[in-house]
Amino acid sequence: MSFSELLTKFFPKEEARIKPHSSKEIAKERLRLVLVQDRGNSIPDDTLIRLRSELIDVISRYMVIDETQLDMGFNKSEGEIALVASIPVVRIKQ
Repeated sequence: MSFSELLTKFFPKEEARIKPHSSKEIAKERLRLVLVQDRGNSIPDDTLIRLRSELIDVISRYMVIDETQLDMGFNKSEGEIALVASIPVVRIKQ
């Protein structure tokens, strides 16, 4: 086996590494999405409280916000979960 053949064996060309999606890969991806959704539905309250607190701390470094009107939650759309936050900004800090 020549040196170039050995290199090709260990470092295949980009086209050789890209494989079409098999049924198995598609099923695994779907299962992963279902698990992500399920985990998103079961986020512990203390985790959400800590997340809210940390977001407030970070944003407050740069802006004055109205914490009483802050709203956070999760939205599900087309197999994905999104963290959505509505944070009223009073003013930007200088």
